[in-house]
Amino acid sequence: MSVQIMVLYYSMFGNTFIMAKEGICKGIEEKNGISILRRVPELLPDEIIEKNDRIRKAKEMQKDVKIVKLEEMENVDGLIVGSPTRFGNMSSQMRNFLDQTGNLWIKGVLVNKPVGFFTCSASIHGGQETTLISMMFTFLHHGAIIVGVPYTVKELIETTKGGTPYGASAVVGINSDIPPSEIELKIARELGKRVTEIAIKLKEEKNG
Repeated sequence: MSVQIMVLYYSMFGNTFIMAKEGICKGIEEKNGISILRRVPELLPDEIIEKNDRIRKAKEMQKDVKIVKLEEMENVDGLIVGSPTRFGNMSSQMRNFLDQTGNLWIKGVLVNKPVGFFTCSASIHGGQETTLISMMFTFLHHGAIIVGVPYTVKELIETTKGGTPYGASAVVGINSDIPPSEIELKIARELGKRVTEIAIKLKEEKNG
């Protein structure tokens, strides 16, 4: 049985995008799921982006990723949501988009759909866990099933940087210039696989 999993993210310097594309999406596809990669709208003024070479390059890297439309979320079997850490919380871009999902909430679109989370932060103690949990709150209100990373994923024990039971994560440095490591991407792939596996089981049960 095939399932569609939306990987919804925001990325300013490209690290969260790498986590999404090289980690989460590949995990979904390893389980024969269909990954739908989408980014939330940017809130930074164009003049700010144009003045910063690194932001501009990251935007160029993501130019082929479509901006999400709310109605797309109605047809997916699960979601995996990613945002960089902003003072222990999700980015304003992600918060702004999630605040627009009221009509989906009224219709119960996300009830009983599995949702996982991922993030990047500057340092190990830069608020990864609280950022992941901050994204969970919205989806608990939507009635979604929150999916974490179990310790049967041995990399959770081995990692000395990113990777938490609350979701996948990466430590990318104070200048956001350290790409996610292979072990961090492996944990992201495992999260993609787990959400896909749960989505398949739930869809099979729903269809009898």
